Amino acid sequence: MNRVSYVEGNAVRKMEAVPQRMPLERPTREQREAQHRRRSRQLAAQRNRQRALYMSKGYVAFLTLCVGISVFSAFTYVRLQADVTAKMRKIATLESQIADLKADNDARYNSVTTSVDLNHIKDVAINELGMSYATEDQIVYFSVENNNFMDQYSDIPEK
Repeated sequence: MNRVSYVEGNAVRKMEAVPQRMPLERPTREQREAQHRRRSRQLAAQRNRQRALYMSKGYVAFLTLCVGISVFSAFTYVRLQADVTAKMRKIATLESQIADLKADNDARYNSVTTSVDLNHIKDVAINELGMSYATEDQIVYFSVENNNFMDQYSDIPEK
């Protein structure tokens, strides 16, 4: 095969009859040792990766147990949280019922106290039943200490 090439322009390139050969560079001893170390490190890393991917049956059972315990704990926590929320709602409902009952009780008490005519009761007690106010000699005073109540150990003396 005969090649002919044409170069355009006014400068002619120098023709080489035989292309220059690049001398083969032989690696030095240090380069060979460095390459050997690099390969041995790569092989060791590959062995370590394979060893890391291998899991024994005991290790898999242990991991399965750990996951099971974690899932059980999570479900228990969620269930307890839901119970607490439900009880809080029930407490709030009961507290509102108590407040309604107290308000109703107070309203009924006020209606009873306002419906009673004390003057009429006094008039009936004095005129119809023959009752009278206590006289000074019928009133007995007792000293009460710092307690809010008083214990009666015997009958109240009559004068």
